Order: sequence, then structure tokens, then C-alpha cells
Amino acid sequence: MIENPVILLSIINTKLRDQYSSIEDLCDDLDYEKDKVDAILNGAGYFYDREQNQYK
Repeated sequence: MIENPVILLSIINTKLRDQYSSIEDLCDDLDYEKDKVDAILNGAGYFYDREQNQYK
């Protein structure tokens, strides 16, 4: 998994917009640990908005 939060944010949000209806679906499909994605992105000040299906 990509550790750089800015690059990870870009990739995750693009995939959420284009391919997945939730972060859980993305993580299941790509074998990512949601807790790790959250830790990296939350640590950089980005939080998942379920309603808009993106990290902001």
C-alpha cells in the first residue's frame, strides 16, 4: 500500500468516484486494510465522507 497520504488520497478518491460505491468495497476488492487507509489519510487531515463517497 502507498504510504504517501497525498498520492493515496488521489488514488483512493479516483477509484471511489469511478469504480466503487464505498470504501469497504474498495478495500475488500483491493485487499487493503480500511484501518490502515484511515490511519494514513486521517493522519494527514483527510476523513471519509460516506455521503459523498470520498475522503475530504
